[in-house]
Amino acid sequence: MNLKHKYALEDIVKGCQAGERKFQEMLYNTSSSKMLGICMRYAKDNFEAEDMMQTGFIKVFKKINDYRGEGSFEGWMRRIMVHTSIEFYRKNLRSLNVVNIDETHEQAASSNFDMSSLNVKDLMRLIQNLSTGYRMVFNMYAIEGYSHKEIGEQLGITEGASKSQLSRARAILREQVLKLEGYKNEANVG
Repeated sequence: MNLKHKYALEDIVKGCQAGERKFQEMLYNTSSSKMLGICMRYAKDNFEAEDMMQTGFIKVFKKINDYRGEGSFEGWMRRIMVHTSIEFYRKNLRSLNVVNIDETHEQAASSNFDMSSLNVKDLMRLIQNLSTGYRMVFNMYAIEGYSHKEIGEQLGITEGASKSQLSRARAILREQVLKLEGYKNEANVG
């Protein structure tokens, strides 16, 4: 008789805090796909995202005793994955394509566009195709909710450069969405 024992997240966290490999494996197996999704937004490809995630899980296991049960454990892990992705970016000394804010001022006004018709895979691919600097700023601001000041501090750029990067990223995404929508409409007509 093969009975699989189901554990609550609280039990898995306690097992990880005790350093038990079985519970570390359970945590990895139950949350790796979500954490990979977070890293994918920051990475240029799947391999880089997997590296970020693996490094993030190493940090989760090393810092698990710092988790005090306040707030969501998944949120705590998510922050580690985001910070690991940012560190990965800084460590690999990726250069930002900084665009002068004056060049993007007129683009900012028309940067609101509807992405609700996109599926998640299409949107993820579009975000991954952004240059590294644009991708980092877009994710940190639009998805993680960082302020431009915080982004500047994290990435070592000015607040104005962060705003410029975001504006340009939105303009590029808008262009790409319009192209994608055009292709979908042409395919449906033909």
